Amino acid sequence: MEYAILVRESSEDFARRNDPEYKNGWVAYTQALIQAGIMTGGAGLTAPETGTIVRRRGDDHEVQDGPFPEGKEQLGGFYLIEVPDLDTALEWATRVPISRQGSVEVRPRLAM
Repeated sequence: MEYAILVRESSEDFARRNDPEYKNGWVAYTQALIQAGIMTGGAGLTAPETGTIVRRRGDDHEVQDGPFPEGKEQLGGFYLIEVPDLDTALEWATRVPISRQGSVEVRPRLAM
């Protein structure tokens, strides 16, 4: 079954992305997923202020460029993994090198 590991980072974490120690943790985690043969996709995302939000307003759409009001956590990236069950996905999620300010959500992919 395919699961998404959604990584939420704090604004402090986004600021640390060029720190070699912080970056090396992510590289090692990604390499572990690849070596295990379970990574099917994923990507890191740029900082929230680079995003654009589109909202439906009746028949029209409203477009809003960042920056956005700062939340405690912002979506920093995601991994797609193919594993046998939720327990295995959760095991991999506990290895994500997030800081104390971040979090990880595991969600099954919608079967279409």
